[in-house]
Amino acid sequence: MKFAQFCQWLAKHAGKPSTFLIAVVLIAMWAASGPWFHYNDTWQLIVNTSTTIITFLMVFLIQNTQNRDNDMIHVKLDELIRATKSAEQSVLDLEALDSRQIHQLRKAYEAMGSRCEPAAQPVVEEDEGSAARDNLQR
Repeated sequence: MKFAQFCQWLAKHAGKPSTFLIAVVLIAMWAASGPWFHYNDTWQLIVNTSTTIITFLMVFLIQNTQNRDNDMIHVKLDELIRATKSAEQSVLDLEALDSRQIHQLRKAYEAMGSRCEPAAQPVVEEDEGSAARDNLQR
C-alpha cells in the first residue's frame, strides 16, 4: 500500500464518529483508572505520551491529505479555466507568481468585479483583460 493510499484510508477512518467515540472511551477509562494508580506520574505520563505521539503523527497525515486535496482541486479548476473559451488562460500558471504578483492580480480582478452590476454577467473589456495579463507577466 502506498503512503498516499494509507493516509487517505487513515484520514477517512480517523474522521468517523466511531473513532471519536473510541477516543472518548479510552480517555474515560484512563481517567477512571486514576485512583487505582494513585494518580502517580506514570499514570499521567501514559496519556501525555500517547496523545503527543498521536498528535505528532496526525499532523503529517493531515498535511498529506490536504496537499493531495489541494492538488486535485487545482487540476479541476485548471480544467474548468482551460475549457471556458472566454476565461483568461494566463491564470492557469499562477503557482509561478510570487505573493506580490498574486496580490496585484487579485486587485485587478477586484477592480473588474466592482465595475460590474450585481445582476449582470461580468464582462471584461479588452483593456481590463490586458491589464490583468500585464500583471501576470510582471
